[in-house]
Amino acid sequence: MKEDGAVWVKGPWEEIHPSADVDEVIDQLCPIITQLPLATARDHGQEYCGVLYWMPDGKSYASHASSLGKVLTLGPSRKKTCRVPVEVRDDRGKAHLRADFHSHPWRPSPISPEDMFAKNQVFSIRIQFDAGCRVLKYLPFREENRPGELYERQGQKWRLVGVVKPENKAIGKVTEVAP
Repeated sequence: MKEDGAVWVKGPWEEIHPSADVDEVIDQLCPIITQLPLATARDHGQEYCGVLYWMPDGKSYASHASSLGKVLTLGPSRKKTCRVPVEVRDDRGKAHLRADFHSHPWRPSPISPEDMFAKNQVFSIRIQFDAGCRVLKYLPFREENRPGELYERQGQKWRLVGVVKPENKAIGKVTEVAP
């Protein structure tokens, strides 16, 4: 953690193999994170956050996952939190941050409105997965007057499952799309 309270993480995470295809890195995250302490413990569980980044070698990498976050009351609210890292420290050089990722310790767990609030979008891609490894990707198109797009990973492809209309970006309201 930095002096201003911002979270930094170490990279690369050795258990996640780098790839020129960021989707290959994304596909490795959930199975590894669900093995971390309390990652699937539901109301008593822990949310983990990290970032995806690329290096001058043209490959995407995952940072180590951080469990730092606000302590929230346990119970049926299904609310957990972790603080998205804003810096990766990689001894090989400057990391170019690309996306954030976080886990939810429940199954099933849709992406929450808070996760989609415009004010919470730091990167151009947000990845979220639940304890059952349902993987969602949100493209917020921050600062663009176009809908944000919510995708679900199905096999080796992304399927559009919802949009966030420009007028709903502030509150993270998703409009489902027909399959």
